[in-house]
Amino acid sequence: MRAYQRLLRYASIDTQSSASAGTTPSTEKQYAFAFLLRNEMQDLGLKRVYSDPRAYTYGFLPPSPGMEAQPMIGLIAHIDTAPDFSGAGVQPRLHPDYDGEDLPLGESGRVLSVRDFPDLRERIGKTLITTDGTTLLGADDKAGVAEIMTACEALLKGDRPHCAVAVCFTPDEEIGHGADLLELIRFGASFAYTVDGGDVEEINFETFNAARAVFQIRGVSVHPGSAKGVMVNASLVAMHINELLPATETPSQTEGYEGFYHLTDMRGDVSGAELQYIIRDHDAGRFEERCEKCREIERIMNERYGEGTVTLTLTEQYRNMAEILHGHMEIVERAEKAMRTAGLEPKRVPVRGGTDGSRLSFRGLPCPNLGTGGAAFHGPYEYITVEDMDKAVEVLLNILCEKA
Repeated sequence: MRAYQRLLRYASIDTQSSASAGTTPSTEKQYAFAFLLRNEMQDLGLKRVYSDPRAYTYGFLPPSPGMEAQPMIGLIAHIDTAPDFSGAGVQPRLHPDYDGEDLPLGESGRVLSVRDFPDLRERIGKTLITTDGTTLLGADDKAGVAEIMTACEALLKGDRPHCAVAVCFTPDEEIGHGADLLELIRFGASFAYTVDGGDVEEINFETFNAARAVFQIRGVSVHPGSAKGVMVNASLVAMHINELLPATETPSQTEGYEGFYHLTDMRGDVSGAELQYIIRDHDAGRFEERCEKCREIERIMNERYGEGTVTLTLTEQYRNMAEILHGHMEIVERAEKAMRTAGLEPKRVPVRGGTDGSRLSFRGLPCPNLGTGGAAFHGPYEYITVEDMDKAVEVLLNILCEKA
């Protein structure tokens, strides 16, 4: 079975995670996909297949004769889809021999526009897979799941010598918890790759440093007719806080290695308000400067409006996995060699976000990220091609079949 055929089947299973649940998995519906994958791995012939009570699903391939001395390599993908846009009732559409023009998405009224997504021009002549415009596709990361499963099937049914392989499919990556409960001892890999990226020729070993900043604002509410010198309008204080952050350092105005402050949520009235930000930067020094900027704003607000008016809570979320992977660049180079063998020209691209591989690298499992071929994730414009999924499988096979 080809990878895209698996994706079409997997996409129909609603597996959206939920940031507000406080459980693992965060949604019960992720179990259905975990159990499907468990059964499929057993049917293919993987060994020691196991789904734990939190929907982490493991499978293993023993090494081929003569490859026993090679390190065990791990492959990881996540089963949940993003909570940003509906993942229920997904109806994938295939568009053979894509002509490079704007593409209406079913009857939704939405159009996959070449102006908005110029990388579509690189897919001309390929078979494009899209949504019908009413849901996300779920290629993030069901494409990665499908590619891993297809590579395992190829090894089991073929005769290519390969190393030992550990597979794990994780829940809740989209809400930042996918790597937390992966059992590293059970997994047993010397190093691993998450298969959860974009273009198939990309490899990612740099992520943001990340923190969450929450400003809680306590106002003083009195009748507006007698408010002079007394009222502290918490909503106006919140506006003042945001004004003190650099207006050009937001996600919509940054790219590449440029960091940002991103206002993700706000609420408030006169008596109380709250602002929630995420802070991101690839450079550790600049990241700390951004955190210090928020601390400075807290001090300024309390000096101006009274001590205790503003309380800042800063929580580190993850760190740049380059700190770890710069000491394991042979893993990156192995993937790049595999790409070249597949006829691709590898590109080192920094992730403007985080990956499970970032957390796993800091837990002791070096873990760069590989592309799946997908694009425009987390919304109705998501797309991928049949041919790029085939290439992703080829890259995985080249990685697993190389002798170190």
